[in-house]
Formats: sequence, structure tokens, C-alpha cells
Amino acid sequence: MDGRQHRRAGRTVAAVGILLGLGTGAAGCSGSGAAAEDVKGGIDPVTALHRAADALRGAGGSKATTSMEMATGGTRVTIRGRGVYDYRHRLGRLTVMLPEDPAGAAEHRPITELLAPGALFMKNRGAGVPADKWVRVDTATLSDGNLVTGGATDPYVAAEVLRGTRDAAFVERTEVAGTPVRHYRGTADLGRAARYASAGNRASLAAAARGFAAAEVPFDAYLDDQGRIRKLRQRFSFVNGHEKTSVAVASTLLLYAFGTPVDIRLPAPADIYAGRIAEEESGQETGEKSGDGA
Repeated sequence: MDGRQHRRAGRTVAAVGILLGLGTGAAGCSGSGAAAEDVKGGIDPVTALHRAADALRGAGGSKATTSMEMATGGTRVTIRGRGVYDYRHRLGRLTVMLPEDPAGAAEHRPITELLAPGALFMKNRGAGVPADKWVRVDTATLSDGNLVTGGATDPYVAAEVLRGTRDAAFVERTEVAGTPVRHYRGTADLGRAARYASAGNRASLAAAARGFAAAEVPFDAYLDDQGRIRKLRQRFSFVNGHEKTSVAVASTLLLYAFGTPVDIRLPAPADIYAGRIAEEESGQETGEKSGDGA
């Protein structure tokens, strides 16, 4: 890797640091034959997508894998996560793996994230936070509503983004991991999603509608015969606050093993770090403090 490539990769990793930091404040068309087939089956794409979050609540819990691809400065990085989610209580637990550094060595330990309505908890956050403490973030204070900040999109929040679907088309019947699904392609509006979201996610989605470079979210959604999301790919665009450059983010979610028992307990107030969070890239403090409770 030459010096220019190394610098580009370094800038990308710095941008990933912004995604995990506390300082961040058009539909495709399907063929007419495929569309006719789905309409004949009595399924309206927009209605099915609006109901996807409710279908997940009826499923109880599931396992989940996440992938977040970010492109900036001509370089791409991918953050991956794996865990479980309880849709009835809207609680999730993910283990998030950050990308390797340009030399190929692992730069961060896996980060444990707990997802809750209006809050994100992170352990092994780094940046001066003790290893046995959690960092709590109020997602309504983030300019992206935590759709990208944690390096993984909360599965239920991702589903609630689909409540803002304005235009969508049926693409085809296909399979995801052996499960028959309907593939839909469309665009959701974050402002509309916020209006129809559950109370716990309304403020976060409203913040995202204001904070992203564009409030429209193109997506590809794959729903099973029960209307549950099996795969969801959403594309976001935000402005890198440090370099004022546009960053494209593609978040992909896979949900499987529905009915999996999920037991998640949020950290006690004594286990939440209340000190200052160091700025990882500059070595200076951000001046911000972690939240102090659930």
C-alpha cells in the first residue's frame, strides 16, 4: 500500500470512529409481469412494507446478523455484527466487529452493544472508558438517530423505517437462506417513518430525518410469507462532520431463527460510565459525557 492509499484507509477508519463516537450530532421498478403476479396474489407492496415491523413483533425473538458498508475517500470498510433481538420488548444484543487497520492487525476488541428504545449501550467502547463499564447514548441526540452510529442498525428501527415507504414495487419471488420470500424495492421517507413509528423510536427517526444528507432511504426488502423481514438492505447518506464530505452507508440486516428465546437485561446505573469520552483519533477529549441511566 503506497502513502496515498494508506492515508485514504486511515481516513476511512477515522470515519468509522465517528460512527462509533458520541460526537455525531428513487425506487427501482420491477417488470410488469412480476408486479402483476404479486397484485394477483392480493398483496400490495406498500401495505406489506408498512406492516413489516408489526409482523416482527408477532414473531417474538430471532437471531440477527448485520453488515454496514461505508464508502469515503475512495475506500470501503465493513463493520459486521451478530446477536439476538426481542421484538416484543424492543431489546437487542449484538457483538460488533470493527474492520482491521491498514496493516492487517485487529485494531479494536469486539464491541458489545445493547439496543433499547431511545438508547444504545456499548461495552469495550475504548476511548478511555474502563473495560468493565458501559457507555449509554440517548439516540434521539444523534444526528442519525443511531441508524449508523453504532456500526449496526437496530433491527426494529430498521423495520420502522419501512413505515415511511412511499413507493415500492414487487421485484420477484426468491429465497433467503432457503426460506421463500418476496423481494420488494422502494424508497422510504424518514420524516414519514417518524410520524408512524412506535413511541420509543419516534424521536430517533425524527432526528435522522433532520440530520442525514437526504431523508429518503432507498431499500431492498425480502419478506417471508408471514410478512416478516428476512433480509433488508437500506442505503443512507450523511456528512462526515470532520471533513465535511459525503459518506454513503449501506446497512444490511439478516433475520433468522424466529422464536429464539431472548433474555436481555440493561446495565444498572452503577455500571454506566459517567466520565468524559476521549477522542480516539486526536487523543483529546470530546468534552461530552456518557448518559447516566436507562
